[in-house]
This record gives sequence, structure tokens and C-alpha cells, in this order.
Amino acid sequence: MIEAIGHGIVNVLNPGMLPWIFLGVMIGLIVGILPGLGGTAALAILLPVIYGLDPTFALSFLIIIHAAVSQGGLITSILFGVPGESASTATILDGYPMTKQGKAGRALGSALMASMMGALFGGVVLGALLPIAKPIVLAFGSPELFMMAVMGISFVAVLGRGSARKAFISGALGILVAFVGFHSGTGVLRYTGGMIYFWEGIKIVPVFMGLFAIPEVIELAVKGGAIAKVEKSEIKWNDVGQGIKDVFKNWSLVLRCSAIGAGIGIVPGVGGVVSQFITYGHAKQTSKRPQEFGLGCVEGVIAPESGNNAKEGGALLTTLAFGIPGSAAMVIILAALMVLGVKPGPDMMIRHLDLVWTIVAALILGNVVSSCICLLAARELARITFLKGTILVPLIIVLVILGAYGVANDIRDVLVAFAFGGIGYLMKIYDYSRVTFTIGFVLGDYAERYFLISLASLGPGFLLSSPISIVLLLLVILGLVGGHGKRLLLNLFQRQKKRKN
Repeated sequence: MIEAIGHGIVNVLNPGMLPWIFLGVMIGLIVGILPGLGGTAALAILLPVIYGLDPTFALSFLIIIHAAVSQGGLITSILFGVPGESASTATILDGYPMTKQGKAGRALGSALMASMMGALFGGVVLGALLPIAKPIVLAFGSPELFMMAVMGISFVAVLGRGSARKAFISGALGILVAFVGFHSGTGVLRYTGGMIYFWEGIKIVPVFMGLFAIPEVIELAVKGGAIAKVEKSEIKWNDVGQGIKDVFKNWSLVLRCSAIGAGIGIVPGVGGVVSQFITYGHAKQTSKRPQEFGLGCVEGVIAPESGNNAKEGGALLTTLAFGIPGSAAMVIILAALMVLGVKPGPDMMIRHLDLVWTIVAALILGNVVSSCICLLAARELARITFLKGTILVPLIIVLVILGAYGVANDIRDVLVAFAFGGIGYLMKIYDYSRVTFTIGFVLGDYAERYFLISLASLGPGFLLSSPISIVLLLLVILGLVGGHGKRLLLNLFQRQKKRKN
């Protein structure tokens, strides 16, 4: 094992590999910055190119590109409120408000450093769990996956600002939209209006583009000025440095969210969007300043980014150890392994252990290099937010159109994005939470699917079928009643104090 680790590190740090590392990072950053394209599409485009190449070189190159995509995605999410990829959506919730306050440098610094720390944590988890991966993966069945979805939905009670009634209405509306298309259990069409386009459901990227980007574009066009609402002539390195310091000040949050992200990544098919919202909800639930979330709280930037990058280590674990792709991008990595003649699974853990550790080293190196490049450019990137709206509004609209259209080269996706842009603008005006809508939209289908599978296979008592599902159920209950319990105790204490007085 030690010899294989050494070979993996040497393979990636080979001087002949360095130009390709830089090229892979730049490709990944550009793909991440362009909304809607995503790392999966980029890897799919490059898949035919690697045929016949050395597996060590080809897989390292693909993994480095994939690692850099998330860093590019967070840049547009923070600076423009446009998700560079769907897994960067939760970063918008506090990253973009920080930008409007003139704190883009600090937001970028904290997000990039949190991403780097999360990636390091995910790499360590991947390396540590490779020998014992099988029982961990097999422990998660449909009841556990259902409870994970329910845990995410339960954050609706935490993440909605203002009226709790409006937050629940938004979450319910998101779940309703998630039900568009085929019913998971019966195959019956629901809410399609007779249009074939809706048979497979509403795509996530156009919805997120519309909900978060277009309302901000409208506001910027109406109010004029720049994105940053403060007058500031110079972006200093101290701003970026403050963001980096914030990560180390909140090191326990980084570790907790990285652990959550890595755990979610291990479970096949869950994905980065789920990990982002669950870690964001956890951060708000455990914060001493929950009222600041959604208004530009740095913890709301650190949590989703550390969890998002840590989940890649978990996703690679199931892909390499069992040949089960942990995410959409891992499907392409799995195909690349087969194209190169390497069979993933237990056999790979024995015969190609040096290649496994090469992939682990490439994942960590790709995240570290891309984070460093973005940190060096953060001050200049932050200057963009002080440009006039007359320059930025057309640019952001073009990004939204390209991002929505690029999902499936379908003009109807652009129309859906603008339709949800109108919905998002109305929700913003009337103070309905777009965050809880997205949670319901992302997790509604997961919850329904695994509920039906669990009910069919284990019966009504499926929640009590395993220790993991019971623990998750208890965590959901504690999370829902915890805040109310604290308020109840506080009220009782105040009443007792008044009686004594």
C-alpha cells in the first residue's frame, strides 16, 4: 500500500505531467465559469480523445479537469449570482449578497479555501476507506436514502427567512414541480400538460438559472449602478486574506461539512446539489448567527463549498472499488476506465493499486492548483462587480441563455429558465423563499422514489429496518424540534424570572 501511494504521487508530480496539469486546470476553470456546461459534458467531449493513451496520464488529466470545474463554478455564482454548475447553487445564497456588499474578495477567498480544504478531506477519506469500502456502501439501502432526502427537506423549517408559512409554501411548490413527469412507481404521467418535453421532468439547470440569476438581473437593470452597492475604489489582498482566515476560524464547520459531503458522495446517485443544501442547512442550524444566513454570512459560503468538494472523494470511492458511479461525472470516469482497458472493482484494488492512488493524488492536486490560481486572480475578478450594470446585464443574460441552452441544446430550456425567472422575481418581491423551493425541487423526487421502493420491499415499518435509518430519523426529529425546544425553554426561563421579580 505504501509503495502504491508513492507511485501514485510520483506519477502525478512527474515533470512531464506539469504542462498537462496546468492545461487541465484551465479547461476545468473555463468550463466551470460557463454556466450550464458542467464538468460531465466536458469529460464526455474529451472521452474519445483518451483512447489509446497511457491510463495513468489519461485518468489524471480527466480527474484534474473535473476537480477544477467546481472552482470555476463558484466564481460566477459569487460574482453574478449565476450558478456556474448546479452544484454551486447553494453558494449563491450568501456569496452573492456578500458581493453586493462589496465583499466579493472575501467571499471568493473563503469559498476557494473551503473548497481546497474539502478536497483534501475528501482525498484523505477516499484513501482511508478504500480497504473497508464494501460494508459502508452496502449499509445504505432505500430506507437510508429516503431518510437522507427527508433530512434535507426538513431544513425547509430552518432555511426559510421571515414567515415560516411562506417558507413551507415555497418548499411544497418545489416538491410539486419535482413531481412533473413520470411517476416513480407507476410510470403514469403527471402535470405534463400533454407536452412530451415534460415527460422526463423539468431540468434542474434551467430552473436554477431562472430562480437565482434572472431576478438579480431585473433588479440590477431597474436600480442601475453596479452589482456591489458600496463605493470602493480598490480591492485589496486583505479582502481575500480575510476570507481565507474565515475558513480557519470556522475549522470545525469545515470538518463537519466535509465529513457530511464525503458521506453523501459515498452513496451512489445522490450528487453534489444534495450535499450542498444539506451542508448549508447544517451550517445554519448549528450557527450562533442563523439570522445572518441569506444576507451575506461567510459561514453560508464555507459550508456548501467544503461539502461539495469533499463529496468527490466519496463518489470516487464507490466508482473505483465497486464500479458503481457515485455521480454523473463518475459515469464518464467509469467509461474512461473501460475504454483504457481497466476494470473497476475489487480486482482494480489488487492489480492496479498504483493507478488508484494516482487518481487520488490527481483529485487532490487538481483542487489545490485550481484553488491557488483562482486565489491569485481573486482580487482582479472581484473588480468585475464594480462595473456598471449596463455592461453586466447583457453579459449575464447571455450567460443564462447559453447555460440553459447548453444542457440539451433545446431552446425550450431557455424558455423554462425565463419562466422560472419570472416566478423567482415574484417570490423575491413577496418574500417567498427561493432556497426552500430549490430544496423541495431537488429532494422531492428522491424522497418519493426511495419511499416507494422501501414500502414495496420492506413494508410500512421500513424506517425501523436498520440502525442507520433510525439514527437519521432521530436527527430529523431533533432538528425539527430543537429550535422550538430552545424557544420553549427560553420562554419558561423568562416567565420564571418575571415571577421572582
